[in-house]
Amino acid sequence: MSVQAEMAYVSVIVMLALLEYLYFGVAVGRARLRHGVDAPSVSGDEHFERFHRAHQNTLEQLVVFIPAVYAAAYYASALLAVGLGVVWLVARAHYFRSYIAEPTRRGIGMIATVVTSVLLIAAALVGAVRLLLTG
Repeated sequence: MSVQAEMAYVSVIVMLALLEYLYFGVAVGRARLRHGVDAPSVSGDEHFERFHRAHQNTLEQLVVFIPAVYAAAYYASALLAVGLGVVWLVARAHYFRSYIAEPTRRGIGMIATVVTSVLLIAAALVGAVRLLLTG
């Protein structure tokens, strides 16, 4: 498979992550209406705040995930990056659902998200350093 085709798979994962984030944003908007939290407020109803915080945390995680998955694909392995990207997507969905249902149960989704991102960063860093050392 060509490098371009491999990177297309990585781009699919990133676009799915962005769509997931947009879906979470729609869920926040619905929660805002359902719980009577008028814009620009982001507090006032605990259930709305759960949606808002889970969405905000996803944005914070995307800032790490997107460059890490592309760098891991480029410097280490596109297959590894795609596999970890799928885990990240599932972990984020679990985190979002868990946080909304009961915030104290968000741990597994959060840990899986962070571990996945750390693995992507490590793969990219090792691959880039290896390239620098071997030319």
